[in-house]
Amino acid sequence: MSRSVGERIGDILEAIERCRRYVTVLDGGDPDVIDMAEDAIERNLQIIGEAVNHLGAEVVEGHPEIPWPQIRGFRNILVHQYFGVDIDVIRDVVENYLPPLEQALRQHGSDR
Repeated sequence: MSRSVGERIGDILEAIERCRRYVTVLDGGDPDVIDMAEDAIERNLQIIGEAVNHLGAEVVEGHPEIPWPQIRGFRNILVHQYFGVDIDVIRDVVENYLPPLEQALRQHGSDR
C-alpha cells in the first residue's frame, strides 16, 4: 500500500508533534517513564526519516534549507546503530531540527 506525499507529510507532522510532547517527559523523575519517552521519540524519528525518504523531488527541492540527507541518515543510525544513540543528540534534534522541518512542510502544504 503506497502513501501519497500529502499523507507522508501528515505522518511527519504527527511524529514531530509526538516528539515535542514526549521530550518534555525526559526531565521527569520516573526512570521507567523516561525510558518509554526515549523509545517513543526514537520510534517517531524513525517514522520521520522513513517518510522523508519517500517525499517527492517537489518537496525536497522546494526546501533546500532542510538537511534531507541527514534526516534520512539519522533514521538509519536509529535503526542500525541503535546501541550508540545518545539521548542528548535526540533531544537536540527534537528541539532544534524538527521545528524548521515542521515549518517547511506546513509552508509546502499552504503553497498548494
